This record gives sequence, structure tokens and C-alpha cells, in this order.
Amino acid sequence: MMTRTILLASAVAVATFATPALAQSGAATQSPTAEDAPNGSDIVVTGSRIRRQDLAGVGPATVVSAEQIENTGLVNIETVLQRLPANAGFAGNQTAAYWADNGWGTAQVNLRGLGIKRTLVLLNGRRLVAGGTGANSSPDLNMIPVAALARTDVLKDGASAIYGADAMAGVVNLVTRTDYEGLGLSVRQGISEKGDGSDFTADLLWGVRNDRGGFMAAVTYQKTSAVNMATRAPCSLAETTPGSLSCVNSAATVGGRAVLPNGQQINFNQVPGGDGDFFEPYSPAKHNFNSNPFLNAVSPVERVSTAFFADYDITDNIEAFGEFLYTSRKSNQVATPGALRNLSISANNPTNPTGENIVLIQRRLAEPGPRQFFQETDTWQGSFGLRGKLSNDWAWEVAGAFGRNTAIDGGTNIANLERVANTLDTTKCSLAAGASIPCADYLGFGDLTPEVLDYILFTSRDRGGNELATVTADLNGSLFNLPAGPVSFATGVVYRKEKGWRDPDPLTVLGIANTNQQDPISGSTTAKEAYLELSVPILADKPFFEALTAGGAVRFSDYDLFGSDWNYKASLDWMISDSFRLRGTYGTGFRIPNVPELYGGVSEGNLTTTDPCSRYSTSGDATLISNCQASGVPANYVQLGTTILTTVGGNENLKPESSTTWTVGTVISPKGLVPGLSLTADWFDIKIKDAIRAIPGSTKLAICYASENLSHPFCDDFTRSPLTGEVTFLSAQPINTGREEMNGLDLGLVYAGGIGSVNISLDVNLTYLNKYVVYPFPGGAPIIFDGFIGGGNGGYPKWRGYGVLTAEKDGISATWSTQWIGKATDFNAAPGEIGYRTPNMFYHNLQVAFEIDEKTRFQLGVDNLFDRKAPYIQSFTDANTDTMTYDLLGRRFYVGFRTAF
Repeated sequence: MMTRTILLASAVAVATFATPALAQSGAATQSPTAEDAPNGSDIVVTGSRIRRQDLAGVGPATVVSAEQIENTGLVNIETVLQRLPANAGFAGNQTAAYWADNGWGTAQVNLRGLGIKRTLVLLNGRRLVAGGTGANSSPDLNMIPVAALARTDVLKDGASAIYGADAMAGVVNLVTRTDYEGLGLSVRQGISEKGDGSDFTADLLWGVRNDRGGFMAAVTYQKTSAVNMATRAPCSLAETTPGSLSCVNSAATVGGRAVLPNGQQINFNQVPGGDGDFFEPYSPAKHNFNSNPFLNAVSPVERVSTAFFADYDITDNIEAFGEFLYTSRKSNQVATPGALRNLSISANNPTNPTGENIVLIQRRLAEPGPRQFFQETDTWQGSFGLRGKLSNDWAWEVAGAFGRNTAIDGGTNIANLERVANTLDTTKCSLAAGASIPCADYLGFGDLTPEVLDYILFTSRDRGGNELATVTADLNGSLFNLPAGPVSFATGVVYRKEKGWRDPDPLTVLGIANTNQQDPISGSTTAKEAYLELSVPILADKPFFEALTAGGAVRFSDYDLFGSDWNYKASLDWMISDSFRLRGTYGTGFRIPNVPELYGGVSEGNLTTTDPCSRYSTSGDATLISNCQASGVPANYVQLGTTILTTVGGNENLKPESSTTWTVGTVISPKGLVPGLSLTADWFDIKIKDAIRAIPGSTKLAICYASENLSHPFCDDFTRSPLTGEVTFLSAQPINTGREEMNGLDLGLVYAGGIGSVNISLDVNLTYLNKYVVYPFPGGAPIIFDGFIGGGNGGYPKWRGYGVLTAEKDGISATWSTQWIGKATDFNAAPGEIGYRTPNMFYHNLQVAFEIDEKTRFQLGVDNLFDRKAPYIQSFTDANTDTMTYDLLGRRFYVGFRTAF
């Protein structure tokens, strides 16, 4: 363990051209940090609304400075945050974004693994409009130009009493620069060792300032290229024979898999130009379809993000300020050719060579090629306000903001099921050339004519969006003085309205489209809130009490759909000496179901799912064998492919969830022994009641079949085919679970110093997840998440780590960063099976940079230096691993350059 801890050296990163002078000091990375305020001596710490004289805060936090961002060469905020050990579980990115509801191409963060909806994302302390393709639950992190960022604050503590709903797991506050003058330009080009995954980014920053105010504009352009999944994982793997992995492909075959009246399964011709009437007994090894060449390991994105910031002193005591953001994004994903299901074809149909009535179970429409899903989103948000100081030195601010996100998305080569039925109805269709409804031959690859394909296929187009409107009024200052110092306060009122909508293609709504059926979504929520926060100094400048400060906050929220709620927070900060500090917090949280959770129409999709009854007769598990037999599953049943048709969507019966969070920790800065060193340790404990959660299908099936006599309520959430035994329906809609309980430990080390003339900085963060348990209903058996991975849940290893080591001399610097993902057990695998337990994974990255002068910098870097391959996960999401946890690209290189004028 000691060796691993020493080896850890990873950092947060995005490529920008921030100067080191703007970076936070190492010691500050262990405390919540501040947004610049009009008065240069006062700051507002993330996690509090009270103005302070220093950066010290009570709650545990991590700060990612602009210098750290530059030194590790990343270009996306999503990667910056998802590398932090406090991030876990499920989150969207370029390799896994389509797992997020309507979030194709978006970037999100999931603090503690408690869900992206429980992490509040702010820009300069203000909320951002949700991003995606309609009725989404969180902002797209990449709508902020990275060039504009001074730092990113990650508060790892519940903050509902300070910021309102959604801040149950923590807060991510993106803080922009305020002092830039001149014109800056940077470019970065990256590519993988295999020659794919090209990633180009260009940043432009322009700032003008004078004695009364200033203006700053930032633009980021990014274009990434696709990486085909088959180049990283040639096929989907499973342990078909003990001790070895073999390709297990999709049972939706290109020739068509059918079942005869006697239950025998057959497959039709799959040879291009072969006998169209040929069929033979179905063989998974011979006939199944390899989907991986038709999927992406990384999906392409083209994005332009812009931001404009201005401030102007109207008088000596009143300042006007404004912000405007606009992002345009185009993204797409390749998908396997669509598959038709359960087509009844009579014996007298001229295309049926069997002479019997058959059911075509699955037929892959390979003739037109893969489907292409696409998204075009436009997101903007504007804020304007006034702030200043009263004669008694109280500070005030009044601001309003409005944001709107709109999107068009869809897919090509989607079959119209109504027209498919027409092509099989000989009373409607004709084999004559030029027929308005051509008859189709679905029995055999290559038998579908261009006329049939033109008739049955279409391009779907969906539309959707999100809106956010807020008005805030805040007041803070000092009430009176105590012997230990002034009693400070912050108070304010908030009005917030959030709206989301999504209008799927009409054929999708009707269920005619051969894609995920969806209902329209439309809804809004309104909140009116008031808060009060106090900071009371109890002792100061006493033996063993350099400072002892108590804090408290209360927030009243009134929701139009769910009534009112009170949230509280208390804190104690005991600075024993300059080198030793103890801190603790306790708070409550409250989150109402968002628009997609409440109003999201039920939709269907084929999600990667593990069926525990596959090969159950050889499992040796008496309970599993008995339950699978009771479900009517044949003894020789083998799951056909790796996906199951699953319903997801909203649930209007959801009610709000509530939480309690406490933290206790220490900060040690042994200035006399090791100047520049800071050590932190913080224990966290989070309990959520009536938790809103969608339990993945793999988890539901595993729990059901592990229960005695199929007694678990999850056994009511799926059905099986009486003909084949395969799962034909599975529900994974959100519910209010009984409760969730989590606790663990955050450790941090920051050092800033030198060895001789070489400047050294070291920043290490570790998180130990001691417990994460979900109780699906009151009195129900717990589902243990800590130490587990896969099954669509993401990863919850016991240990995670992230750090960075930088050495600099005379303008030449080298940065070594390492991410540690600890061992984990597959949610659905059995002991002894391949992929049951993943190993410790270390991803090492290296950058060398040369500062030509104060304005010009050149950098070379390599990520995943030792080309670590993602480990096999039995209940994988894609590419035989957990794409939300591990790297798929392998070793990759980049070069970057920045300058200023």
C-alpha cells in the first residue's frame, strides 16, 4: 500500500494558456476556494456565501488550478473532473455519453458516484442551464471555454443549505479569470498510437481592462475524430467454456433467425449472392452478428464554445457585471444496423421456403449499412447584475440569468414497422416493378431490394431543449464584533424556474419506428427560496485556540409541485495552531425529481445486460438452478448476444429525496519541519432517504434469481419468451428506493518547494470508499456497491487516487501524473469466473514543456504512457469493459503551443 501511495502522482488537466501566476498555491488545494469579489480584500469561498479574508474553509474540497490544468495537457473539463478520486460510478463522456438519458455527446460529473443529478455545477457561483438533446438533468461541462477558467473548485460536501437543491453529493464551481489583458492563442493536436482518435483544440482569449472595469472574450474550438470499437475490442467476449473467453455475438443475424412451430430455430442464407431459399439449423457460433465494427470506442464531436464577461464601475460603490455563454455542438455515433423482431410469416408467403408458418425472431437489416445517430445542440446563457457596498460596508448583489438549450437529434436507416408489415401483406404489396408497396423478402441476406429499403427506411428527427431562469438578491457583511472577531452573515432570496421538453419523431411516438419508443416530455418546476448563513468566532489567539469558529446556515425552499422544505447546515473550524486544524460539518439536503425523472416518457432500448440464467444448469448454484427452471428457462439456454430490450424513462409517482451529511477532518501543515507541505484527512458520511434511482437491468436480474423462490420484487420487472426462454421485456425506470448509505475517507497531500534550484510541486488525492449500500425498498435486502463494478452502474472500487508531480527549472518543466483505480468485483460475476475481479489499474502520463519567454510555451506529452489495456468486465457496458471507468484509447500523444500578444 505504501508503494502505491508513493507512486501516485496525478493531476487535473485541460490545455489552456493560463500563466502560473494565476494558479492557486498548493496549500489552497485542500480548502474551498474563492470567487473574486469587487473588494480585492474580500473573497467568497465555494461552499459559503460569506465574505472572508482568506481561502480557508470548513468543508473538504479540491481545487484544480489553471497551472495544473496546463501541465497535464487535457482539453475537456469532463476528463479533468472524472479523473478525480471523488468521482465514481456513472457519468457521460465521449465513450459512454449515450448511456445518459438524452445525453448523447454531453459531458458530466458524478461526485461520490451518487448520481450526476446530485452534483450541482456552477459557473462563478451561479447555476447553468441543463445541456443535451432535451429534458436533461445537468449542464454540459464543455459549454465553458477552457481558456476562460482560472480554476475549478470541487466541494466534496453536501451544500443544499447554501445553494439549494441538487447539491447533495457536492458542488463543482467553475471560476473564470477576471484580470486578463491582451490577446492569447493556443493550439493542441493529439492522436493515438494507432493513428486514430485525432483531437484538435484551439483557444482564443482577449481581454481589455482599465480603472473602471474590463471585458474578456474566450473562444474554444474542438474537433475529435471517431475511434472504431473493433480496433480496441474486436468482438464481445464471454466465458463460454471455463477458463477461456470467446466471441459472443448478437443473435440478430443478417440472414434472419426464425422459429418453427415445433420450437426449432433456423437461420437463413448469410452468404452474399447465395441461395435465397437456403436455411439450416441456427448455430450461434456460425450465424451471430459481430456488432463491434459498427460501434465507436470514441465518438466524434465538433464544438465551438464562446464566453463573454464584462464589469464596469458605475459609481465608486456600484458595479455592473454581465456574462454571456454560447456553445454549438455537433456530434454523432455509429450504431449497428437495425434489427427487425418477431415478424410472423405464413407458410403461403412466396418468400417463405420452409412450407410452415414461422416467426422471424430477429433479422439484422445489414443491406443499407449501419445507422448513424446525430445531434446538433445550441446552448446559451446570459447573466446581468449589479453589486456594490453600503455605507456600513455590507455587500449586496442583485442578478438575473436566463439560459436556453435547443437540439435536433435523430438517426438514419430506421425502419418504419408499419411499412415493414405492408411488405409482408400480399394483399397490399406487389412484386411488380415500380409498385408503390413492394413485397419484401426478409429471409436471407441480400434479398432486400433497393426499392424495399427506400420504402421501409427513414431518418428520424427529434427536437428538445431546456430552460433556466433565475433571479437572486444577496446581502452579506458583519453584524457586530465579539472578542474573537466579527460575526459575519449572508442572506438572500432566490427565484428559479427550470423547464425541459423533448418531442421525438412522430413515428417514434407512435411506436411505428424500429427504434427506442418514446413519449413526448414536457414539464417545469419552480422554486422560491430564502437563506441565512452565519459565521461566529468563538475564540481567537488563545493557547490551543488560534481560532475557533462556528458556522450555521438555514434555507427555506417552496416548490410548486412538492410544497416546502427546510435545510440546515452547521460547521465547526478549530485552528489549534498555524500547523494543525480540525474541522467538521453536518447538514441536510433535499432534491426534488427533475423534469426527465418526473415527465420523461417511457422509452425502450437494447442495453448491455447479463442474464444469470445463461448456462445456469452448469452453475452449481442450487437457488439459481431452481429459479431458472421455475421461470421456464430451458436447461441448455444460452443468452443470445449481450443486450436485452429495456424500458427506461420517467415516473410521475416519484417523490423528493432527502439526505443528511456529516464530515470531520484535519489539516496538518508542519511548517517548521517541512515548509510547503500540507496534509489533509476527511471522513464523510452520507445517508439518503427515499432515494431516486434507476436500478440497472443486470442488477435486477441478478438479485431476483438469487432470491428464494423468485420472491424479490424485482422479479416482477421482466418477462421471458415461452418459446426460447430469453428475456423479452425488462424495466429499469426510476423509483424511490428505501435509502442509500455511504461513508469513506478522503486523503490529500500538497507540497510546494524545491530541491536546490529545481522547483517541485506535488499534489496527491486519495479516496477510500468504506461503504455504499442501496436498500431498494424498506426492509429489503441491501445491494452492496462499494468494491463493485459493471452492470451499467459504473465503478465503485474501494480505493481511487489521483496526483501530479511537477519539476521546473529555468522555464523547462516535466510533469508526471498518475491515476489509480483500485481493485473491484464484477456486480454479476461468480467467484472463479474470468472478469470476476479487476486488478489495480495505474494510468501514467508525462508532459515536458518549454517556456520560450513569459508569453510563449511549447509542450509535448503522452497519456497512458505504458499503454495499459482496459480489464475485462463480465457485465461490461461496451468493448468488454466498463467504459465509464477505464481508458479505451491506449497510448496517445499530443503537442501544444501557446503565445500571447
